[in-house]
Amino acid sequence: MKLVFIGYMASGKSSIGRIIAKKVQIPFIDLDDFIEKKENLSIVELFKTKGEIYFRKKETQFLEELLKNEESFVLALGGGTPCYGKNIDLINEFSTSVYLKSSLQNTYNTLSKAENKESRPLIATIPNDKLKEFIAKHLFERTTYYEQAQHAILIDNKGMDEIAEEILIRLDDPALKK
Repeated sequence: MKLVFIGYMASGKSSIGRIIAKKVQIPFIDLDDFIEKKENLSIVELFKTKGEIYFRKKETQFLEELLKNEESFVLALGGGTPCYGKNIDLINEFSTSVYLKSSLQNTYNTLSKAENKESRPLIATIPNDKLKEFIAKHLFERTTYYEQAQHAILIDNKGMDEIAEEILIRLDDPALKK
């Protein structure tokens, strides 16, 4: 089985992905970490030195490489990955996709905390009084792609273990296993 998590920043893609991978005993892969290892550069350095177009091409190349591999895994994508090229079609063709859906308010509450902002270059310099508007605009642009996932799980007011259990129950249907 290939299980791919999509969603906005701070929706829990990596955290929930790790929990599920451990429970079903298959490898967990974070696409950003995978790209950094392959390119020997951080995502921030890739953007600075080679540009976003180069990054997006590599992102699609490595996503396709992983998805067309025969191995089972749980994969967490960057928030923008499904929104470029034909990535969402590729994801849905070769895996089971799950959108971790968070309300604007829940997303803002999580991202407005200093410890969450500092590690995210996209929002690090945006003051909190402008952050909600930034998130709303971004979600508006990306939701069309996110909603093409085969499954959507609302994560508001739920713990990571509760969300993971909800996903595992839903995926227990043999018809969903790819």
